[in-house]
Amino acid sequence: MTVLALGTQLTRQVGPLANHDGRVLMIEAREFARRHPYHPHKLTLVFSAMRHFRDALVADGYEVSYRQAETFGDAFESHFDDRPDDELVVMRPASHGGGDRLRTLATEAGGSLRVVENETFLCSPATFDEWAGDAERLRHESFYRFMRRETDYLVDDGEPVGGEWNCDEQNRETPSADYEPPAPPTFEPDETTRAVGEWVADEFAGGYDEQPYGGDWADPEPFRWPVTRDQALEALDAFVATRLPTFGPYQDAMVEDEWAMNHSLLSAALNLGLLTPAEVVERVLAAYHDRSVPLNSVEGFVRQVIGWREFVRHVYRRTMPELARANQLDESEPLPTFYWTGETDMACLSDVIDGVRARGYSHHIERLMILANFALIYGVEPAQLNRWFHAAYVDAYHWVTTPNVVEMGLFGAGAFATKPYASSANYVDKMSDYCSGCPYAKTKTTGENACPFNALYWDFLDRNEAQLRANHRMGLMYHQLDNKDEGERTAISERAAGIRNRAESGRL
Repeated sequence: MTVLALGTQLTRQVGPLANHDGRVLMIEAREFARRHPYHPHKLTLVFSAMRHFRDALVADGYEVSYRQAETFGDAFESHFDDRPDDELVVMRPASHGGGDRLRTLATEAGGSLRVVENETFLCSPATFDEWAGDAERLRHESFYRFMRRETDYLVDDGEPVGGEWNCDEQNRETPSADYEPPAPPTFEPDETTRAVGEWVADEFAGGYDEQPYGGDWADPEPFRWPVTRDQALEALDAFVATRLPTFGPYQDAMVEDEWAMNHSLLSAALNLGLLTPAEVVERVLAAYHDRSVPLNSVEGFVRQVIGWREFVRHVYRRTMPELARANQLDESEPLPTFYWTGETDMACLSDVIDGVRARGYSHHIERLMILANFALIYGVEPAQLNRWFHAAYVDAYHWVTTPNVVEMGLFGAGAFATKPYASSANYVDKMSDYCSGCPYAKTKTTGENACPFNALYWDFLDRNEAQLRANHRMGLMYHQLDNKDEGERTAISERAAGIRNRAESGRL
């Protein structure tokens, strides 16, 4: 038997490699890396982590076959030519149909492949399905409470520690103007990572027709991400020691030029398998018990890992492939070019997109309330924004982006979102410092320098009234819309159309 270690399953803590000291197969497939115009840091991260994992296995006595091929099918053919009687075993990939595709490729190559449960998640499919039952709409908060009781994290005799399941109301503060968050850890690329980065730059640069400006991600900052388990553990320690105490209150805050704030920056390592969700959460809980880290910071982080991450994985599993093409609001606008270039005068979008271009990362509230919110009220087709997120972020995979972008961000399917997360400039101003230096006026809805968020917000409500007015969570918004007379509504519609024209011509 040979364990197939995928690039998102780089772990010996769980799964087949936890109790296996024999042969391992790893595959670098160039065709897989060309499916989207991926950020170079994402490709560097994945391939460098794979090569470091290979080297660690070899150093510990494993027999590793590391095949670099154009496709997985080519690599399987080579493997089974060398070992015709071998059986491969792999944890089921989180991507839709991934296990079936691998099994088919192995069979076509003359071999066999056995798919086992993916243990890089805490909640198994059977457990989730039993919890969900036949519910048509899944509720994250209910699932999160279920997971707290299942894991016994922050639970005392079946009830939440501190008396509340959710401390979200305490986690919406904005820092003072002189606040400086702790610096995130950076990891100097070694010879392996430098070689991968050079190979990625040469192999994948400029070959993407999907990007409207020719596939150029400009000159990103130096690569900084952890690529080994030891580095990932160091990143975890750094988060717990320096940023966790104030993670809670500032987790929704946005500050210009502060791309990391107090966030953990562990999602990429988790999604590669370098860390397990259980060890990450238990390390945070130990800080809560040993150092009295504030409960709202600890609970907010635990909710992200055992609640949201597990929840979206299973929403994706249960609703694909329909979720990927869902578009219940029938939106059809193309994704504005500035999502690729960052060339816009809107201070919030410019800063966040420039950060993504530089690092392949922005934190969750910037993803939801800047990038997705603008696309939602602009009217972008959900699949187009999903492709962009999948390509742009170092921690993004189809199972991650599809529920977060199509459903949560663009209200595409009605699988779990109970309302669209649409907002005007008011929210951006409340949770960030962007508006103070922006050439657009946050208080104006129409007129040449009116903030585009405002007209697009009211236009979004107006053109989607048939689908949204009956939503009980939208009552206040539609009451405010009803207070606008016909002339104001016409001016808003004209301003929204003008914004789209300016965006299409690169003048927004």
